[in-house]
Order: sequence, then structure tokens, then C-alpha cells
Amino acid sequence: MDSQVSPNSKPAKNILHSHNGARSRAIKDKLTEASVTLGGTLVFVALLLIFFYLLYVVKPIFDGADVTFEKNIAYEMSDTLSLMVGSDEQNEVLYRVSTTGQVDFYSALNGQSMGRFAPTLPANATVISAAASTPETQTYALGLDNGQAIIGAIGFGVTYPDNVRVISPKVTYPIAPIQLTHHEGIERLAFAYQPQKMSFAYQDGAKQWWLTRLVGEENMMTEEVEWSQTRVAVTDAPKIVQHVLMTPDQRQLLLQAGTKLFIYDIRYADELALAQVVDLERQHAKVNEITLLAGASSILVAYDDGVINQLFQVLSPKGRLYQVIRDFKLDANVVSVASEFYRKSFVAVTDTGELSLLYTTSQRQLFDATFDLGPVKTMGFSPRSNALVVDAGNKLHLFKVENSHPEVSWSALWSKVWYEGYPEPKYVWQSTSGSDDFEAKLSLMPLVFGTMKAALYAMVFAVPLAIGGAVYTAYFMSAKVRSVVKPTIEIMEALPTVILGFLAGLWLAPLIENNLPAVVALIIVLPLSIIVSALLWHLMSAKLKERLPDTYRELMLLPILIAVTYGCFSLSPMVEIWLFDGNTRKFITNELGITFDQRNALVVGIAMGFAVIPTIFSIAEDAIFSVPRHLSNGSLALGATQWQTLTRVVLLTASPGIFSAVMMGLGRAVGETMIVLMATGNTPIMEWSVLEGMRSLSANIAVEMPESAIGSTHYRVLFLAAFVLFIITFFFNTIAEVVRQRLRERYSSL
Repeated sequence: MDSQVSPNSKPAKNILHSHNGARSRAIKDKLTEASVTLGGTLVFVALLLIFFYLLYVVKPIFDGADVTFEKNIAYEMSDTLSLMVGSDEQNEVLYRVSTTGQVDFYSALNGQSMGRFAPTLPANATVISAAASTPETQTYALGLDNGQAIIGAIGFGVTYPDNVRVISPKVTYPIAPIQLTHHEGIERLAFAYQPQKMSFAYQDGAKQWWLTRLVGEENMMTEEVEWSQTRVAVTDAPKIVQHVLMTPDQRQLLLQAGTKLFIYDIRYADELALAQVVDLERQHAKVNEITLLAGASSILVAYDDGVINQLFQVLSPKGRLYQVIRDFKLDANVVSVASEFYRKSFVAVTDTGELSLLYTTSQRQLFDATFDLGPVKTMGFSPRSNALVVDAGNKLHLFKVENSHPEVSWSALWSKVWYEGYPEPKYVWQSTSGSDDFEAKLSLMPLVFGTMKAALYAMVFAVPLAIGGAVYTAYFMSAKVRSVVKPTIEIMEALPTVILGFLAGLWLAPLIENNLPAVVALIIVLPLSIIVSALLWHLMSAKLKERLPDTYRELMLLPILIAVTYGCFSLSPMVEIWLFDGNTRKFITNELGITFDQRNALVVGIAMGFAVIPTIFSIAEDAIFSVPRHLSNGSLALGATQWQTLTRVVLLTASPGIFSAVMMGLGRAVGETMIVLMATGNTPIMEWSVLEGMRSLSANIAVEMPESAIGSTHYRVLFLAAFVLFIITFFFNTIAEVVRQRLRERYSSL
């Protein structure tokens, strides 16, 4: 019988609906694909933008220095030598001080004279010696043939008439002429000046060296400064001296005679003593120039063969003694050397006109070029070190200097550097200080080391607990308990790390310090108690096991763990008195010679471990629980035990997920900030001791970024630290993904 279509059926409409539904799904699929692709692309673009922005901020610190000629200003022909030259902060006014005390000022804009100042000398007195102090003071002293000394200072006044800046140069004399000797003129002179203390080293006509010190004390009644004077002979001093220098702190006097440098301790004028004699001899080389580096902790010695040595004091069995630390080599005879006001850069000029800008600590030649200068008399930097004035050929030559970040080099960041005052080369991070003479020490090695140290101890604490807990929860734990345990641990991930850091720093650190025997005992006793409990459970009779609830057997360990922990902390004071004379920290420090910091790597490891555990546990547990049941059931059916099935089937299949979990935890530990910031002393040291602290890259950025000046070397090095942290995490994530993919390919056939 022929089939007939029911009048109520509408096949055409059903086909149409099916067609429309397919189109709708296709459109949704396309939109979803496009949105996912767009989202992934935007994430990739965001990462690239972060990467290139960090490079953009960091790049300037690796740019080289540049010195460019601006102009020269001719001054009157004179037979007098130049004592010092320089400029104001704005590089608009240049000055030249001659050895007679005459000061000439010139406009850097048009070369016109802005004034001449000559010292007012006592009747029938003439200047027979002169000395310049360190560059930042811009002071000088004149020695007269009547035994007096005059101190002058260069200054600049700034006014704004009609909103136009006007710079007015001036010369001041902060104190009246000082009578150093009554019988002899001052043939050679060096000095150091402070408002309440002055020291003069000078040689009289009989070639005898003397030290005169003046100490001022304010009169409470008249508010005038009253000076007391002490004068002592510098015994056994050389008669013929080529260079004489005095440190601005008035602690050392340096006399260079031939190849010997005599260094006197003049901290106490009445206890003046020869501290050291440095041998400056170099084969077939003559000393041309001796000057002090900024801060006056280093001595620069220039030779006629182009070599410049840096010397500073190093601790030795005989005390702090000067020694040659590093040297620089130019191509010709060095005729003049000048150092910056505050940084460790200096400029040297040879007799061929070669001008080199060098930085001592990194031992770098920042700039080198040859200029047509003529015979160079002296040089001087501007206060901001962005200009250089060279007196040569009866002209003041003005150079523009671009040298923003001389402290940074590859060796300064990643190699050991021998800093002034240190006994040996070291990795040091010390970015700030309260002194203008301070040299920033910007080695990233202690920060990278601290980052790795914090991550290592956190992973040592977190990985066994997290993976062990994940294996048990996914494979052995009953479903009812698992439904409570897993969400509880995952909720821990939502706990703010600042809370963990706060608890670690203010509660956990003192707790560990006061109960060190208990902490050490817990590390040993807790695992043993779990093993003993498992052994007792294994030896327990089957009838007794049946009476106990099988679902909650895991929870039976809780009372045991609590009891063991309580027992360890209760016995800790007695053990401390019995073994460590009542003070474990003192025993560790004095008897074992181990540094103990209250906020140390142990505290960080425990606190950061609790932050990392939820991440590792959640991913690893999901990976293990997702292993297909037919694999484990098949293994059990073939006669394998649960442990064999776990180790040879389940864990191998889940290994990509477990490895990803560990790498995700490591990535979080490397980038963690608040816990490391609050739970350590933030000391940038390189020690693996679990009882000492550290400073990580992320914590360092958080601490120092708010106080760094935008665009400064410190600011850009902090961005470099962020870039290094970005590279480290990117490297770990890349390695993790590569290994995970290979593990997946290897065990996908199981």
C-alpha cells in the first residue's frame, strides 16, 4: 500500500528550520573563532608592547657618552699660569682663575668679559703660591710672601628682573687673611676649607713643610667664631715635591716626590704621622699629574706614557693602605686630568690633543677623540657635569658633554666590581645613600640570586606537599571528603599575598626565632609520625579496620599531627635550655658562626609555599583525576597493585599536567612581591643559608621605584630589573610548554 503523507506534517518547514539552525551555528562558530583569535592576538600584542616599552626605557643607559665642541673664548695674553677654570650650572658664564689670584669671567653666549676680580693684598705683599681645592667647592687659596694665606670662592648670583634670568658672577673671601708664618713666605701650598675647620699644608723658604690647622668655635655671647690655631712641622718630608694635595675631609696630606707618594695622617694635627709611602715607579715613565677623584677616596696618577692609575685604600693586615686597583691606557703623554664634581668620571688630555672621557669603577673609556687645542694648561667640569672647560692656547674651549649614565655597563651589572673602600671585588646592590660622594652600586646579581633563592625554598616546601596532596586527593581519597578538601585548598589561592606576608613577618618570623628547636624537630618528626601511623594502620587487624569509618580515614591523621606539633613546641624551651644554654640564636651566631636574620629564607619559604601550594595542587589534582578510568582499571585487572598502577600508569599519563603545575607554581614564586617584601630583611646578599634573608627583583622594584627620579640611572636600572624578571618568567614558561608538549606526545598512547 502506498504511504501517504500526513496532512499535519510539514517536512519542508523542518528542512528549512534545520538549514537556518546550521547557518546560525556556523555564524556563531565563525564569531567565536574570530573573537578567540582576536583575544589571543591582543594578548600577544600586549606582551610585545610590554617587551618593547621596557627596552625603550632601558636603552639609554647603554648609550655611549659624547663630547662636542661648542665655542672658544680668547683671553688676554698672560705669562701667569691658570689655576682653575669652570662654569656656572647653566653653562652661561665661564671663569678662569690665574695663579696670581686674578679671576676673569666671560659670557659663554657672546664671549664678552663679564668682569675681572683681583684680590686685595696687604701692603707690599705679593702672591708666590696658589692652590685649588676639590672641584665641587670652587675655592682656591693664595700664599703670600709675608706668610699669609687668602681663601677665595667662586659664586654666582641669580636674579629675574622682568622675568629674565640674569646670572651675576662674584668672588667672595669667606675669612680674613690668615697668618701662617711670621718669618718665611709660603712657597708651596695645599688647603682644605670648612666653615668651622681649616687646614693648610705649606713649604717655607727653607724647604720645610708645615701643617697649620684652625678650628672655629662660636662664642655664645657675641655669636662670633673664635679660631684656635695649631702649627706642627711635617718631619721627614721630602724637600723637592712635584705635587701636593689635601683631602677635603682634612684627614690626609699627599706629597709626591719623584716616584714616591708620601701619605700623612693629619686627622689630629698634634699626632701627625707618616701613614704610607706608595711606590709610583713605572719603567721608563714619569709622573705628570696627580689628582683626587670625586669623593677624594681615590687618587689618579697620570704618566707620560699615557697610563693613568687609580689607587684607593684597601684593608690589609697593616691597616687601610693605598694600592693600585685599575689602570687606563691612552695613546700619548697625559698632560692634564680633571674629575667630575660628584661622579667617578674623569677626563684626560694628551699632548697630541686626544681627549678621553673615562669612568673608573666600570673601567670604561666612554669617549675618545682628538681636537686641535694647543698646549693645555688646566680643565674643569661644570657643576652638572654636562660641560667641560679647557684652558689651552690662551683660549677657554667650551665642550658640551652628554654622559647621563656612566655607572652602567655589562660588567657593573653582572660581574664583580671593586668599589672604593671594599677589600675585594664584589657583587653589590646599593642604589642610594645620604652622601653626595656616594657611588651607586647597581649589580643585578644579588637581586637575581635573591629571586632564585626565594623561589627555590618556596618550591622545596610547596612541591612535595602540593603534589603529594594532589595524588592522594585524586587517586585515594573518598569522593565525599574530596568534595570538601579540593575546594578548600583552591579557596586558599584567593587569600591576598599581603596578608600572608603580614602574618609571616609579624607572627611567623618571631615564632620561628623563639622556637627554633621545635621547628627543626617538626621537619623530622612530622614525616616520621605519618610513616609510623601508616605502619600501625597496616598492622591493624582487619576486624578493627572494619569498625572504623572508611570514608573519613584520612582525617584520623589530624589528631596525631596536632599532638606531635603541640608536643614539639611544648618541649622546645627545655631542649633549648638543655642543648643551647637557653638561647638557640646566640648559639647559632656565636658558636656555629652562622648569621641569623629573624626574617629569613625559611620564613619566606613557608609563607610563599602556602601561596604556591593551591596553584600546584589544583592543576596537578585535575591532571591526575582526569586520567581515563579504563587505564587504571585495566592495570588493576592485569594484576598490578594500586601503587604500581599509580606510579607506572596514572602519574605518567598525568605527567604533562603535573609538570605544568610545578612550572606555574615556580612562575608565581619568581614573580611574588609582597611576601618577599614583608617576610625578609630585603638585604641584597648572595648567601644560600636558609637563616639569612635576600632581596628579590620584584621586591626591589616595589621598594625603590617610588623614590627613584624619573629618567635617572636608578630609575632605568629598575626597569632593567623588570625586564630581567620578564625574561626569566618567559623562559620558564617557554621551557614548561616545550616539556609539557613532549611529555604529552610521549604518553598520549597509554
